[in-house]
Amino acid sequence: MKKSLAVLGVLAAAALALSGCTDSAVTPSSTSTDDAAGSGELTKVRVAALPIAETGALWAAIDEGIFEDHGLEIEVVPAQGGANAIPALLSGDIQFAIGQPFGPIRADVQDLGVVIVGNYANSLAEGDDVNAVVALGDSGITRPADLAGKKVSVNTIGAAGDLTIRKAVQDDGGDPSTIEFVEVAFPDVPAQLAAGTMDAAWAPDPFRGMVLGDGGVSVVAPYQATIPGLSVLTNITTQALLDEDPDLVADYSAAMEEALGWASDNEDAVRAAIATNLDIPEQAAAGITLPTFTWDLADAGIEDLGTLAVEFGYIDAEPDFDRLLQQQ
Repeated sequence: MKKSLAVLGVLAAAALALSGCTDSAVTPSSTSTDDAAGSGELTKVRVAALPIAETGALWAAIDEGIFEDHGLEIEVVPAQGGANAIPALLSGDIQFAIGQPFGPIRADVQDLGVVIVGNYANSLAEGDDVNAVVALGDSGITRPADLAGKKVSVNTIGAAGDLTIRKAVQDDGGDPSTIEFVEVAFPDVPAQLAAGTMDAAWAPDPFRGMVLGDGGVSVVAPYQATIPGLSVLTNITTQALLDEDPDLVADYSAAMEEALGWASDNEDAVRAAIATNLDIPEQAAAGITLPTFTWDLADAGIEDLGTLAVEFGYIDAEPDFDRLLQQQ
C-alpha cells in the first residue's frame, strides 16, 4: 500500500478547486508590517483551512483584529486537507495552509520545497480527543479490531487519519490491510454514514458530535491510541516564500503565534466563531472538544508520525526533519 506522491500531480485539480473558492487570487506584497502600518495598507494573504471546529481559533483571531494589528488581511480559503492544499501552495495561489502534517511529510520526501513553519493545534493525550472513528449504533462496530474488513472514511486518503487507524487496528489484534478507506469530506460524514455508503468514519467535531448525538458510537480516537498529543494541524508554506519574502513569513508567524495564544485564553470567542462559521447552534459549539492551540512544534509527535509512515509503507524513508520543520 505504498503511496507515491506523484499523486500530488493529480492533486493539481485541488489547486483549481481552491482557487475557485474565492473571488480572486491575491499576490502577497513584500511590504513589511511596519511599512503597512505606517501607510494604513494591509498585506493580503490567502490561507487554506479546513471547515472544522479547530479553525475556530483562526476565525476568532481574525475577528479580534490580531492579524490586522500585524499588518495582514487574511482571506481564508476552504480546503479538504493539508495534502490537497499543497498544489495551491506550490503554484502560489495561496501563501499558507493550515493542515495535517502528513501532507508536508510526503512532500518533503519528494523534495517539493514544502515546510512547516509552526504548529497550530495538538490533539489531547487523555480524555475525550478532538477526533475519533465513529459508527452507527446498530453497526456492531465497537472497537478498533472491528474495523478490519470494513469501509472507513477519512478526509484525505494516505494521511495521518488512515495511518493511525491502521496502527490502532493492528494493536487491537485486527488486520489493518483489510480496511477499505474511502475519501469523504468531513462535513459530509453524518449524511454519508446514515446513507450506508461506509461502515465507519473518522471525523472531528462538530461532525463527530452529530453522529454521536444521533445514537452513534465512538470506536477509537486513533491519534490518542497511537501517538498521544499528536499535532492535528500545522502551519505550512513553501521554502520559496520563506526565501523570497521572509518579512511576510515573519509577520504571519508572529500574528499566528499571538492568535493561538489568545485563542487558548478565549475559548468562548473561539466557540462563537465556530457556531457562526459552521452555521451550527451555539449550544452545539459549546459541547465541542477543543484541541491545544499552540505555535510550538516541540512535542507535536511529527517525527513519530514519520516513523510510523515508514513502518506501514506509506513512504519509503523518513523526511529530512531539519529541512521540513522550520519553527519561526
